[in-house]
Amino acid sequence: MTKPKLLKSRAKQATSKSPNAQAHDGFSYSRDYFEGLVDSALKHAQKIGATDAGAEASEGCGLSVSVRKGELETVERNRDKSLGVTVYVGHRRGNASTSDFSETAIQQTVQAAFDIARFTAEDPSAGLPDEDDIAKVHPELDLFHPWAINSEEAAKLALACEEAALKTSRRITNSEGAGVSAQQSHFFSAHTHGFRGGYASSRHSMSVAPIASLPGKNAEMQRDAWYTSMRAAPEMASPEAVGRYAAERALSRLGSRKIPTTECPVLFESPVATGLLGGFVQAVSGGSLYRKSSFLLDSLGKTIFPKHIDILEDPHVVRGKGSSPFDDEGVRGLKRKVVSGGRVEGYFLSSYSARKLGMTSTGNAGGSHNLTLSSKLTRSSDDLQQMLQKLGTGLFVIELMGQGVNYVTGDYSRGASGFWVEKGEIAFPVHEITIAGNLKTMFKGIDAVGADAYNYGAKTIGSVLINRMKVAGS
Repeated sequence: MTKPKLLKSRAKQATSKSPNAQAHDGFSYSRDYFEGLVDSALKHAQKIGATDAGAEASEGCGLSVSVRKGELETVERNRDKSLGVTVYVGHRRGNASTSDFSETAIQQTVQAAFDIARFTAEDPSAGLPDEDDIAKVHPELDLFHPWAINSEEAAKLALACEEAALKTSRRITNSEGAGVSAQQSHFFSAHTHGFRGGYASSRHSMSVAPIASLPGKNAEMQRDAWYTSMRAAPEMASPEAVGRYAAERALSRLGSRKIPTTECPVLFESPVATGLLGGFVQAVSGGSLYRKSSFLLDSLGKTIFPKHIDILEDPHVVRGKGSSPFDDEGVRGLKRKVVSGGRVEGYFLSSYSARKLGMTSTGNAGGSHNLTLSSKLTRSSDDLQQMLQKLGTGLFVIELMGQGVNYVTGDYSRGASGFWVEKGEIAFPVHEITIAGNLKTMFKGIDAVGADAYNYGAKTIGSVLINRMKVAGS
């Protein structure tokens, strides 16, 4: 099950503009206009008595096209705009927003936020970020690559992607469709503690979901999907590569069966393993910690992974999907090891959650940035086939279903499907099973991480081998 390489798209229409393209390209409003809106809002907030205030003006636009079985299904164009205002009266906070950019609407929105703040309970932790934490330098991260594509061209790409899937085998008999999306946005924000900044960004994607079936009276059908997503369209995989790989995944699941209930090692395919990393992030994020709703309370400085595991955060990766020159509050982000040698070295904190915990903001208002989980034991030869050899006999999971994770206790129970592996070789596909454990035990039980690193949004991780889990089957 080799993943398609990130080939440059063969479609002529997949063109990218220069990194030096003006931020207003394709937009209705310029950055200068947004700066004027924000300054007007802040000025009015101070005029009516706000202690502090912040404002953000933003605009997003894009195109989404979907096809199914060779026919165009939907064409959607989106364009939205917003001005959000946050007002502080002492330690009381109020927030309001509007999509009307007239001066009257701006003043009404500021007044609404001010009125909310006046009647909100005082919270000693509420307030703008400390001035010492504010980003003074905003690195250029090359995040904006608008895609000059129209609906007809997008439809052709989606149709080519679906056609490639359908042509892979006669057993690919149906499709849930294919889609192409081109999205871009920009914003400007500022607040009265001296922060001013904004940038434009883009995100483009292509996906397909083919259905494979076996002939017969009680024909079995199996569905799978694949996609490619990049900030710059030419860096996406070709429609043919995406279509073929999605079809191969669906075909590999034909003949699925149940297995008896057992305990065994479990190998999480890299796209699925990102959920494990996400579980860690949620458990050590400020909101979960100060509410005491996390199974990793007081974990700072404690070893919760094996000593060969590291987790790196780097908000300044050029073209990174989780990159940003500053967080949602204008606080600077830093490259850091969140986990080093299995030991938790840092949390994910906004200014508010940091104050609640008596700590300092980590620049994570709005979430984590470009996390990479790695193992010191990983070798360049540890591809998926090698990871199956390390698994030996056990379960290889390629899909998870349901939301069965309790972040207060760490209890983990998810519906799953994948493959039963014997002596390092795939024996047969399995479905309708449940895998269960506790995230604390699962984190400690990570025996290996593959070199087959996969990027899913702001997280990058290889396939992950956990030494033992409960598998509920027939």
